[in-house]
Amino acid sequence: MSPAEMEAHAITVHLDRLLAERGMTLTDLADRVGVTVVNLSILKNGRAKAIRFTTLTKLCEVLRCQPGDLLAYDEASAETDTSPPGRAGKPG
Repeated sequence: MSPAEMEAHAITVHLDRLLAERGMTLTDLADRVGVTVVNLSILKNGRAKAIRFTTLTKLCEVLRCQPGDLLAYDEASAETDTSPPGRAGKPG
């Protein structure tokens, strides 16, 4: 794994909560959004390194939510970021 791949981020994804609130499965969501279950699983488990705005838009449309309902900044995680100074949160 390269250093860029190991770089931590402080974004949490609330996909589990939104799915439960809407009575949807990950498979249902994948079908309606047009992405693979594997890719949604990566996002749901916090392992995604990026998300396309088109995918985020479709997720918000299907889940009837705002991006802030789906994603959150976890300040505690950011404070434990081990990135070199001046690199925290910046794209690689």
